[in-house]
Amino acid sequence: MKKYSYRILFGLSLALLFTNCEKLDLVPENTFTDETYWTSTEKAQTFLNTAYSQMMNSQYFFYNEALSDNAYNGRGDIAGAASIASGTYDSSLGRMQAEWDGRYAGIKTTNLILANIDRVPDMDEDVRARMKAEARFLRAWQHFYLMTWFGDIPLLESDPSLEEALSITRTPREDVLTFILDELTDIMDDIPVKSSYSNAERGRISKGAVAAFLARVHLYEGNWSQVVTYCEMIMNGNVGDYELFNSYSGLFSNQNQYSSEDILSLQYAPIDRTWGELFDMVPISVGGRVNSLAPTQELVDSYLTLNGSAIDEPGSGWSEDSPYENRDPRLIATIVYDNYQWQDLEGTSTIYIEPGSDPDDATDEYAPGGSTTSTGYYVRKYFDPNHEAGLAISTNLMLIRYADVLLMYAEAKHELGAFSETVWDETIALLRERAGFTDPAALNYPSGLNDQEMREEIRNERRVELALEGLRIFDIRRWETAEDVLNGYAHGAQFGPDDIDDGYLRVNLRTFDASRHYLWPIPRDERLINPNLSQNPGW
Repeated sequence: MKKYSYRILFGLSLALLFTNCEKLDLVPENTFTDETYWTSTEKAQTFLNTAYSQMMNSQYFFYNEALSDNAYNGRGDIAGAASIASGTYDSSLGRMQAEWDGRYAGIKTTNLILANIDRVPDMDEDVRARMKAEARFLRAWQHFYLMTWFGDIPLLESDPSLEEALSITRTPREDVLTFILDELTDIMDDIPVKSSYSNAERGRISKGAVAAFLARVHLYEGNWSQVVTYCEMIMNGNVGDYELFNSYSGLFSNQNQYSSEDILSLQYAPIDRTWGELFDMVPISVGGRVNSLAPTQELVDSYLTLNGSAIDEPGSGWSEDSPYENRDPRLIATIVYDNYQWQDLEGTSTIYIEPGSDPDDATDEYAPGGSTTSTGYYVRKYFDPNHEAGLAISTNLMLIRYADVLLMYAEAKHELGAFSETVWDETIALLRERAGFTDPAALNYPSGLNDQEMREEIRNERRVELALEGLRIFDIRRWETAEDVLNGYAHGAQFGPDDIDDGYLRVNLRTFDASRHYLWPIPRDERLINPNLSQNPGW
């Protein structure tokens, strides 16, 4: 049996925590509690920085989209996306163990901070209280995502001993949820508003982030009145000043980080901490590598036309002969399609994707089994047109933004039977105006929709506004529509034979078994080490 060990590497700006095992917090002896470490505020802050870095990684941020009907992981099995999407996985899949290990490593970090920070001498007491609150937020964050994927999980309010870790059991999901909500409500007064932080402290958890996370937790639970309460706290400016950034495409550029829309982000910095997944998503001709993640036709089809109609509605003006014209402007800011006009520091170039369409070469053209897109589409969102070729990407990745708050509010109001023209104008209309819609038919309140049609309108708005930001899989799971959208083929562009699905490429056969896939299996190796960990139904 392997021993569980942690190694801490202290650099000038960040401490990185690693684990080389398959066990849950089996640390017989902990070097972080030495008198030699907890001696200064700076050292405590370095440890807290580690906890921030463990919130999420860029790979999961993007490849979680391939777990849903928005995207396809066409090469490899990155973050388990191909296996999970096709339904061909079990408790031995590496993603199960990696998700478990990574989140419990984050919980361990926060528990060590909370157990030791009172020992730091000469620390400003307001700073100490704030850092404790930040650690509790991050601990709640990790428990929330473990609970969302696995259901019942071990709840760790302190760092377990070796003996405890070997015999721990799963805590009922309801108790974990109560813990999360209690922690978040209890820390609200100890967390400052965003504007109170200095430029050097930007990106730290703010009072607005606590409210937004509380809204998200309640959203996933269907606690609609609580969602409204916390969204209104943000919308009314009670927890800081937030508003939509003035440009949808510009929102995702490096130069607009820390905008008025950004509530909580994964923090990156040039050289020290970067990410590179986008190079496996953008066209080859503009610096892409072997394409691994590509948007689906189902996502493309969800973008409305400029008059607010779905493409299959009478009067939409949509045509298969010019499928990308007169569409929601967020399409061009998110997805690269055939004959797309790509803009970067080199100027404007045309991206040819349909086979045989490039007059010069076939660099970006769809080719089955090749290194180009597997669906006939590439990704545009988060590409910064001012990015210099050859440099790693250090743009922050937004985990919660103000647009999400508006969409949570709209959904909750509708589910409460309180959706109105006023709510529409405060939410959906604002998002569409920012996106670039001008037709009154798209902006005005659609009073003729029935209850289910309005629900679908709000849900679709959420899909396109937040596309490729890692949230779709959680939405279709909480709506319990995953079995509807994740069974059958995921499709690509209309580059295939006419007699099969009207020529739309069949790129991946999806399977979602509602009897078991709504919860992931507890990782196999965890249960081999600790037989007290029960398994989820169907696994």
